[in-house]
Amino acid sequence: MSLSRFSAVETIQNRMNGEMEDVKAPAKKISDFFGANVFGDAAMKEYLSKDAYKAVKKSIGSGDKLSREDADVVAAAMKKWAMDRGATHYTHWFQPLTGRTAEKHDSFFTLKPGTNEVVEEFSGDALAQQEPDGSSFPGGGLRSTFEARGYTAWDPSSPAFILEVGEGKTLCVPTIFVTYSGESLDYKLPLLKSQSFLEQATIPVCQLFEKKVKRVSATLGWEQEYFLVDEALHNARPDLLMTGRTLLGKHSPKGQQLDDHYFGSIPERVYAFMRDLETECHKLGIPVRTRHNEVGPGQYELAPMFEEVNVAVDHNQLLMDLMDRVARRHKLRVLLHEKPFAGVNGSGKHNNWSMSTDTGTNLLSPGKDPGKNLRFLTFFVNTIQAVYKHADLLRASVASASNDHRLGANEAPPAIISVFIGDTLTKVLDAIENGGEVDALAVEETLDLLSKIPNLEKDNTDRNRTSPFAFTGNKFEIRMVGSTMNCAAPMTVMNTIVGAQLKEFYASVDKLKNEGRSEDEAVLSVLKDYIVESKPVRFEGDGYSEEWEKEAERRGLGNTPKTPDALGAYVSDSSRKLFANSGVFKEQELEAHYEVMCENYILKLQIESRTMGEMVINHVLPAAIGYQTEVAGNVANLKEIGLDESHYSAQIDLIKRISEQMNIINVKVQEMTEARRKANENDHAPDMAKAYCYDVKPLMEEIRVAADRLEYLVDDQVWPLVKYRELMFVR
Repeated sequence: MSLSRFSAVETIQNRMNGEMEDVKAPAKKISDFFGANVFGDAAMKEYLSKDAYKAVKKSIGSGDKLSREDADVVAAAMKKWAMDRGATHYTHWFQPLTGRTAEKHDSFFTLKPGTNEVVEEFSGDALAQQEPDGSSFPGGGLRSTFEARGYTAWDPSSPAFILEVGEGKTLCVPTIFVTYSGESLDYKLPLLKSQSFLEQATIPVCQLFEKKVKRVSATLGWEQEYFLVDEALHNARPDLLMTGRTLLGKHSPKGQQLDDHYFGSIPERVYAFMRDLETECHKLGIPVRTRHNEVGPGQYELAPMFEEVNVAVDHNQLLMDLMDRVARRHKLRVLLHEKPFAGVNGSGKHNNWSMSTDTGTNLLSPGKDPGKNLRFLTFFVNTIQAVYKHADLLRASVASASNDHRLGANEAPPAIISVFIGDTLTKVLDAIENGGEVDALAVEETLDLLSKIPNLEKDNTDRNRTSPFAFTGNKFEIRMVGSTMNCAAPMTVMNTIVGAQLKEFYASVDKLKNEGRSEDEAVLSVLKDYIVESKPVRFEGDGYSEEWEKEAERRGLGNTPKTPDALGAYVSDSSRKLFANSGVFKEQELEAHYEVMCENYILKLQIESRTMGEMVINHVLPAAIGYQTEVAGNVANLKEIGLDESHYSAQIDLIKRISEQMNIINVKVQEMTEARRKANENDHAPDMAKAYCYDVKPLMEEIRVAADRLEYLVDDQVWPLVKYRELMFVR
C-alpha cells in the first residue's frame, strides 16, 4: 500500500503547526516601489540622454524603427540600469506557441578578444536581435529541424524588466519570435500586427467624430482565476503533476453547494501568498488591484487595471510564471487548468476589451445618453456585427483540450457565441431598427434602499453570467477565454475582425455621403443595416438552457463544443481572406498555427490518457484488489465459524461490485490503448486530433466513472490517491 496520501496529509499538519513564510513589501506604500524592476519611463529619463529618450518614445508612439545607433545608446543605458540593480545576465523573453514564455540567458560578462581582460557588454545588436535554436519549439512545419535557426527581435513597445529568481537577477527584453525567413512562431507578432491593423481602420472612423484623433489602441483588462493546493498533496497526485488536473476523483460530499467560499474571508496562508504575489507584480509594473475567493473551494481570482493590449498580454504571461514561483515559496501549487476538479467551477480568464484614443476617449463608453451618442453607437454596433460575422473564429481562438472541460459546464459560457447588451441598449438598438425616436435612456438608475444607506447606481448593462460575450458598461467582456491561455490569441482575433468591420463601415458611409447623404444620415443608415443583420447573435437569456441550443440553431449560430471541430474556423475561406487582407497572418503562417493548435490538443490528450492508464493500473486496481482480498478473508473467516450467507451478504455484494468496476477498467484501458495506437497512425494532425477527441477521450470518461466508483467502495484507509476533500479543503 502506498502511503503517499497519508504522508502528504501528515506533512500539511506539521506545516500548519510551524511558521508561515514571512512576507515583507519593499515599502509601506505600493507607489514607492511600483515598477521598480521595470525600465519604464522614469528609468529611461534617468539613464538615457534627452535625444535617445525622445527617439525611444517616438518609436513606441509611432512605431518607427530605432536606428542602430540609438539602439546602442539604449542598450548601454539598459545594461547600466540593470547592473545597478544587481542583474548579471540578460535574455530575450518571448512567447512561443507552447502557451507559456521562453528565455535563454546570456551573461553581461565577456572577455575582450585576444586578452584576459574582463568586461561587461550589452550592445545594440544584442538588444535588437538574437538567434535562439528554434527546432524544439512548435512550428507547424514552418521550419525543418535542420533549419533550426529562429530570430527574436526586440519589441520596444513593451518595457524591459528585471526578473528575480532567488538571489539571481536577469534583464528580460520582450521580443517577437520568427523563423529564419520571418514567419511568426509566437503569439506576440500576430497581436502586434492586429493592433496596427485595428488602428489603421479605426482612425478614419474616429475622425468622423473627432478630427484630433491620431492614435488608437486596443485595451485589455484580464481577470485570472486559479486554484491553490498544498505542495505535498499536489506531489502525491500523479495526474496533477503530469497534467495539471485530476483525471480521477470522486466528488466530495461538500463542494460549492453552499456558496460559502465565494467572496469569503481569505485563509491566512493564502493571504500571505497573495500579498507576496502582489508585491512581486507591483515591482514588475503589473497593476493588480483586486483579489478575492472564487466560487470553487480553494479557488481564487486577481485582476489588474486596464492596459494597452500588448503590455497587458505580456503582464499576464509574466504573472502566470510569477504565480508558480511565489506559490512554491509558500509550499503551495497553483493550478491554472480550466477544470482541475470535476463537479466544481472551473477557471477562466475573462478578457475585458475596449478601444481608446490618444485624446483620452474610450470608444465604447456610452455616456449618460447612449441613444444620442453616435460615436459610441458606431463602435458598439460594429463590434457586434464583427462578432456576428466571425463568431466561429472567435470561438476557435479560445479552443483547447482543457477549455473543453469548462465551456458550458454551468460556470462558464457555452460554446455558442452570443452577445449580451442589457435592456437599455437593446431598447436603443430596437428604436434605431424601427426608425423611431431614441428616447433619452440613462445608462444608470438609482436604487433607494433605506434612508441610512446611500443610493446605489444601477448598471443597466449588468452582466449575464451565461453570456460568452457581454457588454459591461464601457467594454466587452469575453468570458470564454480559458485560465491557461495566452490572451493574445482571442485579442488578435478581436482586433482583426473589428478592424475589418470598421473598414467596411467607413467605405459604406463614404459611398452614401458621395450619393448626397449627410454624414450623420449615412452613419445611422449603415448602423441600422448592421443592427438588423446582426440581431441573431444578440441574446439576453439563459445560455445554459436546452431551449437556447435549439433557438441558436434556428438562428444559424454555430455550436462547436469540441476543439478539433472548432479549430477548423481558422482555415475557413472567410478566415483566410480576413487574415490575408489584414496582414496579420500569411497563408503559411495561418496553416502552421492551425497545425500547432491541433498538435497541442493531441499531445495533451496523449499525456492525459497515458497518465490515467498508469494511475488505474498502478494505484487504483492494486488498492481495490487488496481491499477485496481483505473482505474475502472476512467472508472466509465467517464461513469457518459456521455462519450462513445471511451474515455476510453485504460483503459478498461488495466483492461483486468491486469486481465489476475492476473488470470495466481492465477492458477500457486496453480499448483506450488500442484507440490511441490507431489515432497515432493518422498523418494529418487535424484527423489525429479528431480521433483522440471521438475515440480516446470517451474511453477516458468511462474509466474515470469506474475508478471513482471504486474510490467510494474501497476502505478510505487503503485508498492511495489524495481525495477531493483533502485537495480542496485542507488549508
